[in-house]
Amino acid sequence: QVQLVESGGGLVQAGGSLRLSCATSGLSFSNYHMGWFRQAPGKEREFIAAVSWTGTRTSYRESLKGRFAMSRDNGQKTVYLQMSNLLPEDTAVYYCAATQSSNNFPSRAMDYWGTGTLVTVSS
Repeated sequence: QVQLVESGGGLVQAGGSLRLSCATSGLSFSNYHMGWFRQAPGKEREFIAAVSWTGTRTSYRESLKGRFAMSRDNGQKTVYLQMSNLLPEDTAVYYCAATQSSNNFPSRAMDYWGTGTLVTVSS
């Protein structure tokens, strides 16, 4: 059974930082591209970032470049999202997702999803 479990969300003041983690199990992690997405209240889910199966390529939502950084640890089967200088508009549920490495990078068609972790940024 494939599981993706996000953690690290919470309440933070504007200008602060958070590091999200996504621990995986049940899949051959090093054979998957990984991605982070988010969904704000009343809005559609949007792409944030992706990292290739090798970890050598990354892709970011243009508006988030410089504030968000994604990485992976294939040994720990975990991906991370370091978020800095957070803004109230970053408030959302953050999801990690996996797609097979045979798919194009970055892909929006993900094979597996986590259940999300809530990030709330207060002004």
